[in-house]
Amino acid sequence: MLSEATIEQSTSGGDGDRGSLRGPVRRENVGAILLDEEFLGLLGDIPETVPRFLTWTDDPDTASGLITTIDALIQAHPTGAMRAPKRPGGIVILTSGTTGTPKGAPRDKVSPLQSAQFLDRIPLPRDAVMIMAAPTFHGTGLSQLTLGWALGNAIVCRRRRFDAEQTLADIAKYGAAVLVLVPTMLQRIVDLGEEVLARYDTSTLRVVFAAGSSLSPDLGRRTEQVFGEVLYNVYASTEVAVAAVATPEDMRCAPGTVGRPPVGCRVAIYDARRRRITEPGVIGTIFVSSGLGFAGYTDGRHKEIVDGLLCSGDLGHFDSAGRLFIDGREDDMIVSGGENVYPLEVENLLVDRADVLEAAVVAVDDHDFGKRLRAFVVPAEGVRVDAQEIMAYVRTHPARHKVPREVIFLEELPRNATGKLLRRELEQLDIG
Repeated sequence: MLSEATIEQSTSGGDGDRGSLRGPVRRENVGAILLDEEFLGLLGDIPETVPRFLTWTDDPDTASGLITTIDALIQAHPTGAMRAPKRPGGIVILTSGTTGTPKGAPRDKVSPLQSAQFLDRIPLPRDAVMIMAAPTFHGTGLSQLTLGWALGNAIVCRRRRFDAEQTLADIAKYGAAVLVLVPTMLQRIVDLGEEVLARYDTSTLRVVFAAGSSLSPDLGRRTEQVFGEVLYNVYASTEVAVAAVATPEDMRCAPGTVGRPPVGCRVAIYDARRRRITEPGVIGTIFVSSGLGFAGYTDGRHKEIVDGLLCSGDLGHFDSAGRLFIDGREDDMIVSGGENVYPLEVENLLVDRADVLEAAVVAVDDHDFGKRLRAFVVPAEGVRVDAQEIMAYVRTHPARHKVPREVIFLEELPRNATGKLLRRELEQLDIG
């Protein structure tokens, strides 16, 4: 069965079947599609033999012929107790698709005891209110939706796309104790400014749960200024699941950290020859073991495994206190003039500026250095930013080879439905 959430995910990024459901429907052997009325236009290339059911419609007349509603389906079948299935069910989560067509990552067997990985480091409450801003097709939203229900919480969701001020209004209206979102959403909330933020009482918040992409030290500091010490930054991925959690104390002591592995998780760092790195500050590839990791993609491929740990595809290092830091994706590392450059380091430096809302750094071909850095910057509203000033600012901080040779200003950065940056679109952007 393909849900409405999967529809949005599979048409929001990647290439090949990008913008089409053909790939996921064929590969995952989809037997039915559940979707809101607004997504009907995306089903044009799906065989009519695949049943589709409307989970929401503003026009009852839309449901006709091969398309019916969930309510009609319920009314047409008995509502008594059902027999237990012959075998347990499972779930397939699609990857983000930032580097290609989204891939299916199945979870056939998941122990409910693994929820302790969240509860070990995050004080999720019982019988409270949780605002679910994160999309539920994403591992962040899905995991916290199910765990929130298990803890007896009321979950507040909205059908339409994320609205930063509306989210604040929901926190105040329902007295929410937990806010679950991705860092891009959190950025948009704190960017609303003091006047808007002051309109809403958010003092009931005890946990702001953020996961899904990198969270800059600047965003961590600004979140604390707005909401207090309630931010919990979760490092995870579709494939490896939970790897580390940073508490407010972790981020106060070591801004930018993703914290430590929770109970039931192991994290290790290996060099290019897959020798384990134990020295603090040395960058290598992050490998993770947890009871929530996947067993391979539905197309038969798998992630690399070393010593029983699954490759995350990320580069990182530990500090002397055992806290984990992410230095970027392996695929994103840039070799410029023989030196390794991690775009995330430069991006975090740029967003530290008050006149910069967002920043992304990519590699472009260079005759002399092989590759050079190009920075894309979203300026703060009403602020004029000079490209030469940006480059001079970077030059005063890291090494010279990390200074972008170009700075391009954009109104917004391209992101997929989970808020992850689409670097490939920036790399292919024709700037004339």
